[in-house]
Amino acid sequence: MTLGDDFTMVNDSIEISLKGKWIRVPALNVSGKTIVVTGRWIKVAAIHDEQWLDAEVEDPETCVEKLKQQGSPRLQADIFTFTQKLPATLPKYKYHTEWDSVAAIRVTSFMGWWDKLPQETRKNVRRSQKRGVLVTVKEFGDDLIRGLMELNNDSPERQGRPNTHHGKTFDQVKKDYSSFLDRSDLIGAYFGNELIGLVKIVYRGAVASILQCLPKASHHDKRPANALLAKAVKLCEEKGISYLTYGMFRYGNKHDNPLLEFKIRNGFEEMLAPRFYVPLTRWGALCIKLKLHRGLLGILPHDVIMLGVSARAKWYNFKYRMSRCSSMSERPNSNRQMGCSNPPAGSNT
Repeated sequence: MTLGDDFTMVNDSIEISLKGKWIRVPALNVSGKTIVVTGRWIKVAAIHDEQWLDAEVEDPETCVEKLKQQGSPRLQADIFTFTQKLPATLPKYKYHTEWDSVAAIRVTSFMGWWDKLPQETRKNVRRSQKRGVLVTVKEFGDDLIRGLMELNNDSPERQGRPNTHHGKTFDQVKKDYSSFLDRSDLIGAYFGNELIGLVKIVYRGAVASILQCLPKASHHDKRPANALLAKAVKLCEEKGISYLTYGMFRYGNKHDNPLLEFKIRNGFEEMLAPRFYVPLTRWGALCIKLKLHRGLLGILPHDVIMLGVSARAKWYNFKYRMSRCSSMSERPNSNRQMGCSNPPAGSNT
């Protein structure tokens, strides 16, 4: 296949956010789609921000051809991967196919979603209202950014690992949350003037996808996450959105975890979307055959994964406690005792 005049190809590099940090990676532009190449032992080419785009790849053969023709070592990939967008669930292509486990709500009406929720989830939404939480759509501006800074700084850990957004500056937070503003809504949960939770929804035609869901841990008793998701479903109904998605339903062989339980309790179900893997080199073909492209979560058994998750959480908690005690050692003796002793040194209890 030859590249027509209506296709453009530009070798470049772009910044992407990875684990809370912005890094520059090689990129290839083919017909308006940006392909990035990441990985060390297995170099994988993928559509940049594919899960947030409003259209899927229309001509994967052209992408495959151009990737195979790359002379630049930085853009030479072993595997090219892309997916289909919901509601398409039947594979359109004959490439090697696996299945993305997408967490999705089929939005027919708000009450249709509400009536299917567990009683406890409905109570949590009402509890949020009774405890004074106001949920509203906010414009992206300085006030919201400052609120996001406080939200990020609420805890140095998130879901058992270091919170990589903790301690970021105003400009860093602004950059993190400024993507897709032309087709997204920012839903804030407020207790008085304090931002205690945020959901960012990106609209993708008939699909809306949750890019961020950030409840404030110190206000967990007010159930801001439940109130935010209820508002998100209501917005989808008002805008005629057919599906609301929230990341993956299952991540590889990791089956049971608090995030999955939260999604189930809030009405998300598993939808399987075709994902294609195209080998570009012999090494890429071997990796697909041996399933190495799936990563550790897709290879290791569930029990081993959960053992590693538990060990990681304990390690990060230990480091956090040590860092707190280390910082307290520089304070006056009375403060050190109160911070590191349990019970405090000299106590009769």
